[in-house]
Amino acid sequence: MARSINESGSSWVFPDGPLEEIASRCDVITAASLVGSCKFYHDSATQSVALPASQPFGMPCVLHTHQTEVPPAHNPFYRVHKFKQEGAQKDKQHDAKDRKGTLCQLTPLDRISSDAVIPDGGTGMWAGANGDWIALLGFPWNWELVNVYTGRRIPLPPISEFKSTPDKLVFESNDQHLQLLKIAICRVPTAASNYTSFSVLAIFNAAIAVLHCASSRWTVLDNQFLAYGYSDAIIHKGIVFAVTQTGEVYAWNQLSWGPLLISTAPIPPELDEQGRYNLGSWWLARSPDGSRLFLVHTWGVTDGRDYTGLVRILPAAATSEGRHGRTIRGYGKGLLGCEVYNMDTSQLMPPRPWRRIISLGSYSLFLGVNYPIIIPVEDGAEHDRPNMARSNSVYTSHHAVGLAYPPSPEICRFSLNSEDCTVGFQTNIRWTWRQVPLWLIPSFANARQWNLPSRHRLCRGGGDGHLEALTGDNIDLIAAHLDVTYTVRLAACSRELYDMISKDEGKMHHWDEPCLLMPPPAYWFDEHWDVARASRLHDTVYDLVPLDHPRRSVALPFMHDRKWLGANGDWIAAADHHEWCLVNVYTERHIPLPSLPDSKIRHSIVSSRPAYSFNWGPAIYLLKIVICQVPTKGGRYADYKLIALFDKTIFYLEGGGDWRMLEALTPAPDYPNYCDAIELGGHVFAVDETDGSTYFWDTANENPMLPFVIPPPVVDDQQYAWFLAPSADGKRLMIILTVNKIGIANAEVPPDIPYAANGLQLRQYPPVATYVFELDPLSTARAGDFLWRQVNSLSDHSLFLGLNYPIIANLKKRESKAPDGTLVPFMRKNCVYTAYRKYLHNQYPKILRCNLQPDEGETVGVISLPKDGWDSVRQAAMWFKPALNIARSVLPLKKQ
Repeated sequence: MARSINESGSSWVFPDGPLEEIASRCDVITAASLVGSCKFYHDSATQSVALPASQPFGMPCVLHTHQTEVPPAHNPFYRVHKFKQEGAQKDKQHDAKDRKGTLCQLTPLDRISSDAVIPDGGTGMWAGANGDWIALLGFPWNWELVNVYTGRRIPLPPISEFKSTPDKLVFESNDQHLQLLKIAICRVPTAASNYTSFSVLAIFNAAIAVLHCASSRWTVLDNQFLAYGYSDAIIHKGIVFAVTQTGEVYAWNQLSWGPLLISTAPIPPELDEQGRYNLGSWWLARSPDGSRLFLVHTWGVTDGRDYTGLVRILPAAATSEGRHGRTIRGYGKGLLGCEVYNMDTSQLMPPRPWRRIISLGSYSLFLGVNYPIIIPVEDGAEHDRPNMARSNSVYTSHHAVGLAYPPSPEICRFSLNSEDCTVGFQTNIRWTWRQVPLWLIPSFANARQWNLPSRHRLCRGGGDGHLEALTGDNIDLIAAHLDVTYTVRLAACSRELYDMISKDEGKMHHWDEPCLLMPPPAYWFDEHWDVARASRLHDTVYDLVPLDHPRRSVALPFMHDRKWLGANGDWIAAADHHEWCLVNVYTERHIPLPSLPDSKIRHSIVSSRPAYSFNWGPAIYLLKIVICQVPTKGGRYADYKLIALFDKTIFYLEGGGDWRMLEALTPAPDYPNYCDAIELGGHVFAVDETDGSTYFWDTANENPMLPFVIPPPVVDDQQYAWFLAPSADGKRLMIILTVNKIGIANAEVPPDIPYAANGLQLRQYPPVATYVFELDPLSTARAGDFLWRQVNSLSDHSLFLGLNYPIIANLKKRESKAPDGTLVPFMRKNCVYTAYRKYLHNQYPKILRCNLQPDEGETVGVISLPKDGWDSVRQAAMWFKPALNIARSVLPLKKQ
């Protein structure tokens, strides 16, 4: 990236690479949209070296629906943001129009799939693509061209000669059923033509229709010679060419003569022994210089029968380079084939012969529902490697919309090199019928057409490095697709970026507000579990759910194959099969933790749960890791304090030391039944779930003595859930108890209340006894009088308890009462919020809110997560508090 302005000062660029930081945190479509949103970004991007490497710009990618079909109400990537057309001329039809985004995936040939948020087609279907534009089909006759970067929509008129049917792909004409195959966008709309001039072909099985302008009518091209259905069509040198499913090619000169049969198939189609081939199709394309017409014939059978020519099967779970979790299958000679022919169409009467092409040189051809793409491709690897990117190859995808039986594999590479076999791979682990895949090349090559304002308008302050373009709608565009962790990193790129983001905190994120950190919705449903597990996205991206605002995504790359055990501030305690560690959410600093002492405890490998056992006693189970004190830069990240809380014992760790076992020496089988623990004033406190007794040890001694036992504040026959927390000033110990099981008469579950803010479900329960008590443990220990004092109010604070270290949040600015008498807003002051108390939790999932001073008639609010499928998650939700000011301390805030 250029780091200075040019001599004339006519263009500024981002110094120190903030544009790469921004683009790398957006999905690829949004990154390209950002480049085209203003000249400031565009000039920076064109001089960038790192930007194309961070996203698959310029690479042929398969655009397909996301692997996990998540209901829109639970889709964290279901974005809605305002879209404004900027520039001298504004189209009122598009001005300030809400733009909905649909999460898709772009699958490059030899890179991991990346997200793409494209304009939402609603109930529309992808029917074609070319460059920046996609054809969408709605019902009835709601056809339109949509720009994937700007969201501009161009409605297409209906074909007056055809009648629609209940099937959006089937039409009627003269008592004949016409099946729509695809829409070929032969010439895309441009800003120079005011987006009114373009060429589009509607290709049906027995008809071709052409349209050149949105304000004109479709022209249906008759063909009385047609004996079999069409397969493909394009416009070449102003002439419409169409090929049938048996290889006949017809041509129409729209100004003078009608259909002309210019050739039959150059070769007869080769069928299998049953007289069919499931990958057989005819395609039309243009040569790289646009001078000649290409005719491509692909054929082969891949229906799962035992073929001796099958040379290689690579499992979907393979991790070697070039596979990226996809099923790659190689087919020997004789199973699949591809022939490419060309013709000089300058003379069609009589036509010139087709000539066989044996090499495309450095080019490769990409065919499908999209308009044909022919571009230079660099070879991805040696020929004995499974990489898919190769020059001199023909790539095919689905050739029609709404195929009843999709070909397998979805993507085929037919190499024109005689020594290479045909290779195919699957983009989706599980096929979904929402959309047909398309070939798309992400690019900002056309960004100059995307309403680039003038330099003076953007940089009205003048001088080096001004980022005034980040205000207004542009920062909304960035905010709509940045998750929490990457926003903090973006704020640390420069002090000016930090100031802008912190001022626009209402638009970017809800900082300093406790949120639920939980697995994404794809994990909530059993039928999607295998797909979600195979998806790289859901290994590292989780949901961050503010209680009264739309959910956000949070990227945690370090969580791949790990489970969180606890959290405090910007640190998470995580574990995999080999180690425990502390990881910083924003910087990803990794601190390995020592193993538990073998002399005291050993790991059990036979249990399905991460269990341990005393060398002399029964099995014990880890509940959570309590991060009592987080590591800091001043302490060289060795000043942390941790508690490993097991159900029957406790271990304590200070940075640089080893785990110490805190023993209670209760006689077997009356072991303690711990449920929560914290550290306060150099002492470790743990509460016993059985009766609420609290143990505490003085950790200042290298060998802690037997603990003091604090009697519980309430002694009765109720079953309570016990929690420990420090007071707001950190001087006193608080114990919180609620009824362990919220009473539901006759097992009746209260009805759900739709909660539009973030897709969660609310339930109302009868009032539940919730008590908060506190004491000064050190002074009472010296006096020998352990008297708990009941706390009747938390004032402007609320307490968030669970797997995380207790969070005491000041909610003075929040509304304390719901304006409409319901549970909304859910977050209020003077309340106790409880979530899961252990990192593995298979009980009925719920988040409980109890008001210490409820209003008359106020009930208990409960956030209910789906019961079905949650058992398979095996990862409890916990509270997390995102903080923007972390950028000042843990990330290198550069001065702009």
